Amino acid sequence: MKTKRFDTVLIVILLAAAFLNTYHIWQDDVANQYYLAAVKSMTQSFHNFFYASFDPSGFVTVDKPPVVLWIQTIFALIFGVHTWSVIIPQALAGVGSVFLLYRMIKPTFGIGAARAAALVMALTPIAVAVSRTNNIDSMLVFTLLLGSSCLLRAVKEGKLVWLLTAFGLIGLAFNMKMMQAFMVLPAFVLFYLIASRVSLKKKTGSLILSLILLTAISLSWAVIVDSTSSSSRPYIGSSQTNSVLELAFGYNGTERLLGQTTGLARGDMNAAGGGNMQNNGTMQAPNHNESSDGTSSSQNRNSKADGNQNSTGSFGGNAQAPQPPSGQSGASNGGGGTPPTGGPGNGGPGGGGGKSMNMFGIGDAGPLRLFQSALSGQISWMLPFALIGLLGVIVSWYRDRRGQATEMKETIFWTAWLVPVAGFFSIAGFFHQYYLIMLAPPIAALSGIGWYTMYRLYKNNKDWASCLLPAAVFITAAFQVYMLSAYTSQIGSGWMYVLGLAGLGITIALLMFKSSKQLIIVSLCVLLLTPIYWSATPLLYGGNSVLPESGPQLKSSANGGNMFSSEMDTDLLSYLREHNTGEEYLFATLTTVTAAPYIINTDESVMALGGFNGTDPILTVSELKKLVNEGKVKYFLLSETNSGNTELVSWIKKHGQEISSDEYSSSTSSTSSLQGMKGGPGGESRQTLYLAE
Repeated sequence: MKTKRFDTVLIVILLAAAFLNTYHIWQDDVANQYYLAAVKSMTQSFHNFFYASFDPSGFVTVDKPPVVLWIQTIFALIFGVHTWSVIIPQALAGVGSVFLLYRMIKPTFGIGAARAAALVMALTPIAVAVSRTNNIDSMLVFTLLLGSSCLLRAVKEGKLVWLLTAFGLIGLAFNMKMMQAFMVLPAFVLFYLIASRVSLKKKTGSLILSLILLTAISLSWAVIVDSTSSSSRPYIGSSQTNSVLELAFGYNGTERLLGQTTGLARGDMNAAGGGNMQNNGTMQAPNHNESSDGTSSSQNRNSKADGNQNSTGSFGGNAQAPQPPSGQSGASNGGGGTPPTGGPGNGGPGGGGGKSMNMFGIGDAGPLRLFQSALSGQISWMLPFALIGLLGVIVSWYRDRRGQATEMKETIFWTAWLVPVAGFFSIAGFFHQYYLIMLAPPIAALSGIGWYTMYRLYKNNKDWASCLLPAAVFITAAFQVYMLSAYTSQIGSGWMYVLGLAGLGITIALLMFKSSKQLIIVSLCVLLLTPIYWSATPLLYGGNSVLPESGPQLKSSANGGNMFSSEMDTDLLSYLREHNTGEEYLFATLTTVTAAPYIINTDESVMALGGFNGTDPILTVSELKKLVNEGKVKYFLLSETNSGNTELVSWIKKHGQEISSDEYSSSTSSTSSLQGMKGGPGGESRQTLYLAE
């Protein structure tokens, strides 16, 4: 009887993925404060846990559903609330995604293709960068891959239970990051229709049942929350109507595609000293752009997805950052470093050169957006190889249609995942670079499948089809050299010349020596040289925990992952504790950015009056008065300029007594940090304390 042997190569790949995802994460002393504060609050009561409350008192939620935060909270309850304890689930999910991809590719395409796909997935730069943070996307991708595995099993075994499980997992993923989970839905439906061996009538019935289950699971938490009295739960953060459904299909749905700039809440933005709203929906940054908590005074709701904001002073999907110096980006890297000339700050390949792009460094919308240097370094190193490999699959299937039906159908599944997602990112008005992790599985899968198929054509044919593999190696290497040319000011020209010569040499060798299998393996390794370095940059230079990215620009990052984190003023904390007379909230501030470090580092509750951006219409003036009269809050921490909720801010300044900083500041410094909290927009802002009268 044969015993199953472990694939040693797979184990090495998994260990490499684990190393890239976990090394030195315990030194990340901030992570994403927005989510970390929520986890701290969620450990304190089931009420906070269920609703994903940002603050211990359950005043406002974060802007995403709770499932990933539930997982992080469980880890925090076991290991304590630390940055590493909330990052570990995502790091493990990243490793799990590599393993799942291997398991799905191997049965149909063989161990070589499975290894290649797993290796590409493990070395996808943005996947590594995201897996090293407490952001949601790594867990989202793992869940969707788990659903994909169940779908393949449903087709092979013909069992409805696996189909229901597959679609149910998409519903679960919806409760991780809402509409982003539905990007794979066309691939699931199409694959089951073309690959299942049951009758069309049974297929239709099974799909209808599966979609009903998906809908029920997707909307379950939203319906429960929206059906609960608003007085019995927190306000739904980043919504304008206190509704999860509005959050899901608006802010986290259509607004991403359209890049809308909504959510100015109560009060006019310009009245608060904010930026000038243009007729086309874009924003221009004012000269003085710090708000009461150090966020930009021209911000709007689209400035933050997943707890993110930007340091340029303009917010929104179509906002234009102030023009940076030549060859630099004002917003492309969250870490604050200076990107290379022609790199993320410019259009790059297909990007229009010197055109300014939107402030999140996502390039210019269009069919070549993923090949622009703004995004390509994060995800596209192997994209040309995958696309040429797809051509190889089509050629191979056309020549032997009967023998490769299963291979073609599974290739169609990964293509149907790739195309809609790539299409969205090509035209979307607002997203962050790290959302591109959604493209990692299909690119990795098609790279492995293409490598296997092109090798077979290369070995068994003497016509033009045998040249697809050498062509794929040459074109991909040339594209990578072009990408590297944008970074010569930071990493020199050596990388570019070495890769170019290696790519050319391997191509010539492939054309001359067809009998060498080792040469085929070497060719793939050559193409992965630069992705290895890019994936290692968060380890080498420090990653960005709020806006994860990879690349040598991190080397010149001033603040790394702490760029958008605020400090906690220990002198102010002591003063507020000393003068607290039983109020539920230690103080109130406009946004979650200022509140987060106090929640993380203390057992105090801090009120974020307007959610993350300060634009959520949570309270009216009369409701705020009532909270003050009831003795729930009496101190307010604001700055000279504020964005959103200007009626509340005006009332606080008019009716509150200004407390001089001399009453609580030490002679040395008014701000200090606990547990390594570094400066950022919240910590750098000039803030004023008010006592409500």
